[in-house]
Amino acid sequence: MNNVLKIVLLVVGIGLIAYGLYTLITPEVSIDAGPLQVEAQGDKTQPIAMIAFGILALIGGLAFKKR
Repeated sequence: MNNVLKIVLLVVGIGLIAYGLYTLITPEVSIDAGPLQVEAQGDKTQPIAMIAFGILALIGGLAFKKR
């Protein structure tokens, strides 16, 4: 049971970090229609929180190795 939980935490941690980095790095949507240009400005705190939770999940997964 410990091995399954360890693997799940590691996979979830890697997934959260990857998704957080992807949403942090990708450019935001902009629309260019002739003389009109619209850009969306978003808040970048959600990707940072996802990366932090991913790091916590990785630490939790690695902590099961020592038990």
